[in-house]
Amino acid sequence: MYIIAGLGNPEEKYLKTFHNMGYIAVGDVAAKLGVKFKKKECEAFTAEANLNGEKVILARPVTYMNNSGRAVKQLLAKYKATPSQLIVIYDDYDILKGKVRIRPSGSAGTHNGMRSVIAEIGTQNFTRIRIGIRDEEVDIPLINYVLSEVRKEDYGLFVDACTRAAEAALKIVSGCPVEDVMTSYNG
Repeated sequence: MYIIAGLGNPEEKYLKTFHNMGYIAVGDVAAKLGVKFKKKECEAFTAEANLNGEKVILARPVTYMNNSGRAVKQLLAKYKATPSQLIVIYDDYDILKGKVRIRPSGSAGTHNGMRSVIAEIGTQNFTRIRIGIRDEEVDIPLINYVLSEVRKEDYGLFVDACTRAAEAALKIVSGCPVEDVMTSYNG
């Protein structure tokens, strides 16, 4: 089984912000699998699917970004899953806008949501799919930037990045080795 968690903030006012790229991408996964987020459990909205015999739990934590790890830890415990069965999708300011990067492990970098996940589950060894959001033309404090809405002229770029992130997650769940997916999607 796999748990795919898309990090973000649950309120409507955050829907189109950079910090909700994970929410959007996991929504794309749900759409591709034909499921909807109908259930609330473990401080997350969840959807359940099956892909090639693998149970897949999709999650959107409602803890707000900086406490995302609480929901992820609870989901791992409830479904008796290990960090090796976890995929976290999130925005990453350390990567240029529209780029997608996949890693089998690593630090949180500048991301407080990932700091929370790592602290709560006690390891950095889980797959992460990062959607780049940094715009070199914008010079505002990081907290203001990540909570700002995506500019209209960049909307298509981020829709494409979220779609690619969702496709990468589905390839991993389908049994494609993370290293192979990295080769195809890291840009």
